[in-house]
Amino acid sequence: MKLVLNFSIFLLAFFSFSNKSLSLTDYQIKRFCAKEKRVSLCIKNLQEKRSDLQKGKLIEIPVTPYKR
Repeated sequence: MKLVLNFSIFLLAFFSFSNKSLSLTDYQIKRFCAKEKRVSLCIKNLQEKRSDLQKGKLIEIPVTPYKR
């Protein structure tokens, strides 16, 4: 019984943490870029990064510090 329980928990964890990446939708990109100075350039860059991510290429993700 314990073996079956451990095996089922292993399978659940294995299939729930799959190797999928979620990309931003067009609406999320527009909402994010509304704060930027050059909106059209921001949208174009994020759409290109989304395309590269969906093709399986590596992308660079900038980290912005949190300001209080």
